[in-house]
Amino acid sequence: MFDEIPATQPHTPLLDTIDSAADIRALDEKLLPQLAKEVRAFLLFSVGRSGGHFGAGLGVVELTIALHYALNTPDDKIVWDVGHQTYPHKILTGRRKHMGSIRQQGGLSGFPKRAESPYDTFGVGHSSTSISAALGMALGSKMGGKKQKSVAVIGDGAMTAGMAFEALNHAAHTKADLLVVLNDNNMSISPNVGGLATYFSKLWASKAYTSFREGGKKVLKRLPQASELVRKTEEHMKGMVSPSTLFEELGFYYVGPIDGHDLPRLTHDLKNLSEIPGPKLLHIITQKGKGFTPAEKDPVGYHALNKIEPKPRTPAGPKYQDIFGRWLCTTAAQDPRLIGITPAMCEGSGMVEFAQRFKERYFDVAIAEQHAVTLAAGLACEGQKPVVAIYSTFLQRAYDQLIHDVAIQKLDVTFAIDRAGLVGEDGPTHGGNFDLSFLSCIPEMIIATPSDENECYHLLDAAYHYPGPAAVRYPRGTGPGASITPEQPRYTIGKSHTSITGTKVCILNFGVLLPLAVTIAQAHHFTVIDMRWAKPLDETAIVTACAEHALIVTLEENTVQGGAGSAVCALLSRRNINTPILTLGLPDDYIEHAKRTEQLSQIGLDVTGVTHSILTRLAELNEGTL
Repeated sequence: MFDEIPATQPHTPLLDTIDSAADIRALDEKLLPQLAKEVRAFLLFSVGRSGGHFGAGLGVVELTIALHYALNTPDDKIVWDVGHQTYPHKILTGRRKHMGSIRQQGGLSGFPKRAESPYDTFGVGHSSTSISAALGMALGSKMGGKKQKSVAVIGDGAMTAGMAFEALNHAAHTKADLLVVLNDNNMSISPNVGGLATYFSKLWASKAYTSFREGGKKVLKRLPQASELVRKTEEHMKGMVSPSTLFEELGFYYVGPIDGHDLPRLTHDLKNLSEIPGPKLLHIITQKGKGFTPAEKDPVGYHALNKIEPKPRTPAGPKYQDIFGRWLCTTAAQDPRLIGITPAMCEGSGMVEFAQRFKERYFDVAIAEQHAVTLAAGLACEGQKPVVAIYSTFLQRAYDQLIHDVAIQKLDVTFAIDRAGLVGEDGPTHGGNFDLSFLSCIPEMIIATPSDENECYHLLDAAYHYPGPAAVRYPRGTGPGASITPEQPRYTIGKSHTSITGTKVCILNFGVLLPLAVTIAQAHHFTVIDMRWAKPLDETAIVTACAEHALIVTLEENTVQGGAGSAVCALLSRRNINTPILTLGLPDDYIEHAKRTEQLSQIGLDVTGVTHSILTRLAELNEGTL
């Protein structure tokens, strides 16, 4: 048990011999608990140096070892749900020496990544996809004449998503040879782990019981009444120690719950279950943050860890999520119709205070983005004012509901879209690079793009008071430090603000790249208009800018395809305006993990890159090559 992050690299003689899963399988089974201790120590040390997710990984150290010991990986396929829990998996599959580079530019991904290792069978970042992917692999391998095993490891939180149950239902229908490991770290279920549960899990996973059960079914086919009696007896026996018979009703062979930190039990059951054909589910109980006292006491707070710095860091200002939380509480105190909704992102979305102060008006719907949006639509039908706090990358999962259930019906729902744009070390699976594109094409939707904390506060207010679907998108982390001035008049929808007046070039800025635009404009005497709204556009300001400047530049932290710049191009086309335009934003590519500043520099959205793009276009115009 560790009470603090190790400051020096721990002594790990057994782990040092492990460079592949084959090395794990070569060990005497009695050495596996020692390996688990060393993996846990190394994980804490490496994350302390690099930062990253580690609470979930600490909870699955034993499971990771048991899976690679019992299965013939990488030929057998393990699909990890979400990916936060895969650091031990990376450590044990040839990447131990590179863990210091995790989530850094050019280093290891913080999630499973197919291009990184043959052991990473499926790229994941969003939850609840593992069963579907593993089922596809199981069916595909059967069609290809292979005899590989397919395993999905999914957490109890990810099981709250409808997609997981869609996959379970289909797996039972196909009777595919699939094993689902339900990693349950909900502490309220821990009392189910005990002698009786262990005894029955041993029985259910044993070859003798399996043979008896299958043989008995053949005999009892001729005795329907006796067969029904045996079935009900078995069901009730399992009901004594299992949370429910839900999975068996879906068609899965269910084993558990068992202690997920009991390595001998895990390896025993996994080996036996791998020999049972058809869909199976092993239910294990684990503790998030296992082995690190602070994380065991506060698994939410220790979900991830920042890099441990040798010197104290200057305290940062409030994050955009905190600005949203402040606005939400202030507005809720004034308007009893405000309802706050989040799909399992209370802390990350800045809703903790709201959840405490307005319990009756707060709904955490778990990992169910589709439900969150349609729930909001239903509330709006009854005259309430729902606010859906959701990450940009997760809103993608509810696109049909956004269009069909909210926008078509012109319902009054406000979307507070966090993590818009690049998200740094979490990489492309979590990037909010597309929301301006997929939102701007929806009729009735208005979209705000604040450039600082104060604008974020006031654009949330303006969007909330718009009687229809509205979105405000803002980034991860802190802003430039603008002070909040709540007493300001309400912003006008579709109205921009001129930040700097200059000549020749006008930069139309959408969002948090405004300081970059201002820096460049000051150096070259350009105009900068802070657009504030991607939809509706301030057409008057844009048309005037075209008449007064030789070049229009749009700047946004969204993919250029279909983004705000595209909307400006469409406007100029409709108005038959021929002023040259340069659209700058995220390229038609996925931006790999790195610090956000490194990502921006890499794609030319820093001072040097943007200046070069503008001056190059001006030179081309002057030379008449365009």
